[in-house]
Amino acid sequence: MNLLSILLQAGASGAASNYSGILMMVLIFVVFYFFMIRPQQKRQKDIKKQREAMKAGDNVVTSGGIYGKVKDIKETTILIEIADNVRIKVDKNSVFASSEDIQAPAK
Repeated sequence: MNLLSILLQAGASGAASNYSGILMMVLIFVVFYFFMIRPQQKRQKDIKKQREAMKAGDNVVTSGGIYGKVKDIKETTILIEIADNVRIKVDKNSVFASSEDIQAPAK
């Protein structure tokens, strides 16, 4: 017997049928929490820690896919150098740490 047939049989009895729907909803919520919500919250915490630990000289990538090196960090913005003497200012929330080494373009 599988779990579904056991739950359906338990739900077929008189007073238990009132609670089986509630039990199934609670079970579905618990499964969603442990397999979807909790891991997403953990990833968000890790990304936040990485952003707070960024310092000048770190290699980063923006949410738009631009690779660069951090030059200056303000409260809500980051100044990124993407080429020699080419700097852009981006929002701090759109920058992620990059482990790739960024090489200067060939001349």
